[in-house]
Amino acid sequence: MKIGIVLYPTFGGSGIVATELGKALAVKGHEIHFITYSQPVKLGELRKNVFYHEVVPSDYPLFEYTPYEQVLTSKLVDVVKYEKLDVLHVHYAIPHASAAYMAKQILQTQGIKIPFITTLHGTDITLVGKDPSFEPVITFSINQSDIVTAVSENLKLETNQLFKIQKNIQVVPNFINIEEYQMNQNQYYKNRYAPNGEKIICHVSNFRKVKRIGDVIKTFNVVAEKIKTKLILVGDGPERNQLERQARKSKFNKHIYFLGNLKSTKEVLNISDLFLLPSSKESFGLAALEAMACKVPVVATNTGGIPEVVENEYSGFLSEVGNIEKMATNCLTILSKEDNLKVFKSNAFKTAQKYDIEQILPKYEMLYDQLVN
Repeated sequence: MKIGIVLYPTFGGSGIVATELGKALAVKGHEIHFITYSQPVKLGELRKNVFYHEVVPSDYPLFEYTPYEQVLTSKLVDVVKYEKLDVLHVHYAIPHASAAYMAKQILQTQGIKIPFITTLHGTDITLVGKDPSFEPVITFSINQSDIVTAVSENLKLETNQLFKIQKNIQVVPNFINIEEYQMNQNQYYKNRYAPNGEKIICHVSNFRKVKRIGDVIKTFNVVAEKIKTKLILVGDGPERNQLERQARKSKFNKHIYFLGNLKSTKEVLNISDLFLLPSSKESFGLAALEAMACKVPVVATNTGGIPEVVENEYSGFLSEVGNIEKMATNCLTILSKEDNLKVFKSNAFKTAQKYDIEQILPKYEMLYDQLVN
């Protein structure tokens, strides 16, 4: 089958999941065409059955803002027509679903039928979708999609609450390739950050307000009073400067490390003992799943789709947003005793196995077959 995948080629969860999906489909013999404005960060080296089509924005001087949606629509028409694609899979509602709909209508006038699936990932609904100026477009695009999927039951519920959706939204959760996260723990690397056997707490995100990374530092400060520990923060974004100032004021500032963006986080996760995710909102919690794939238990907030991924008191702990004391207590429960840590690490990995790509990939293949056949 020839499948076009439209995505944002960034470090965000939607781009990573869409790229990994395409790579896995290519391994199974499908021909995959990535269509976006730059090469996806996780695409990497030359691969069999994988093709990339760049959407080049217009530089026509009349336009103050580049009409990306129209340029993308034209590219979709071109790729579908000349590569003879069977189906389009667009990730993120705005502007990908609306562009796919326009491309479908244009191609229909030329006698070409192209169905498309829209996958909702989160911020396209929970942030962009709440802007009244986007509501009519998002509602229309979702309803005109041939199939709509969401990455969690929580996101499905929120989408139906925010928009007048006529489609049955199917839940297909995010996933990871478990094998890619397995590493022999690099003791030399771990010794660089924890030379005296300290426990390592980790956080990975895009450093935006919704992630509440200040709570990570506050929680760490409480934990560090009780046990020897280090904090590694991976990522970058608008909150970084403020967070660095907050960290410098901590009495444990020498134990806090900002590593910036990393193309691969598995090296850090594989030397970590605990992952902190205090977000005020997560539609799924892909970062938590990646941590658990590295046998790292998660202390997180009981919000959005996180409870669907992190099993409370099994693969980690959940608490209310902003409850620093409770999160610190949960961290200490896991880290204070080696036996507890060992059990939680094992349980975290067992939870992650449920979301291995081999479990999820057939769900998407079934949807493609349903549309094409």
